[in-house]
Amino acid sequence: MTGTRSVSAWTCRTVVSPRIGKLACRRVCRQPGRWCKPTASMASSVARARRNDIGTQAITHCLFDMDGLLLNTEDLYTLAQEEVLAPFGKKFTWDLKASTMGMKAIPASNLVVETLGLQGQLTPEQFLANRERILHKTFASASLLPGAERLLRHLHQNGVPICLATSSDAFNFNLKTTHHKPLFNEVFHHKVTGDMIENGKPAPDIFLHAAKGFEPPPDPSTCLVFEDAPNGVKAGKAAGMFVVMVPDPNMEEKDTLLADEVLNSLQDFDPAHWGLPPFSE
Repeated sequence: MTGTRSVSAWTCRTVVSPRIGKLACRRVCRQPGRWCKPTASMASSVARARRNDIGTQAITHCLFDMDGLLLNTEDLYTLAQEEVLAPFGKKFTWDLKASTMGMKAIPASNLVVETLGLQGQLTPEQFLANRERILHKTFASASLLPGAERLLRHLHQNGVPICLATSSDAFNFNLKTTHHKPLFNEVFHHKVTGDMIENGKPAPDIFLHAAKGFEPPPDPSTCLVFEDAPNGVKAGKAAGMFVVMVPDPNMEEKDTLLADEVLNSLQDFDPAHWGLPPFSE
């Protein structure tokens, strides 16, 4: 049954950032124990959790995106891209960010250069190379987002097959998981990176490829995809799978409507709603 969960809104006192909300503060400040001051003005954008009426659905396998869902890398991408674009007097706006989230690197770079009218000043390849130089210094600092480790360990310990399906290539995946390799190596049955498939999100290829990695491969209708990006949600739905979305606090509601369930955080996910083993606490 569709509904809305009431969630308090928060604003961060320690940084100047458009990412407002308790979850956003954790992402930016990376100080999970430091709570901030509430503000009612942002309540509507933060409190928008919902779940479509999908009846009784027995999910057998789960597929996880990584950037912005499990790991706090989206802020790193934003800062790096703003730094690359600053000399050209261009801004990496939220709308542009939302349109590139979940895409493979080259198509995303093409879109940035084209949207900002930088042809003749900066090629997509140059934009990507400059961005990667910055990111390769910061990716190792990526932290786990709230609820990620608890959910992954719960599903793994209860025998639910799970895999990773990330648009990041293998090199960047290894950088981003520098401090999380034991967890990622333990819980995932297998991992699919962006350089293993030809067509990136929003094409369904990565999720279809990931599903085939299970033994035996499940029917897509019994798979649950976890995503944070509209392109990833589109990919999951195009693959014939159900999708849970944990969008950025800045995401417009219209960009979340395709998802079967929308959460403010992975901490809010209830496995029992999907026929998965419930949390014991």
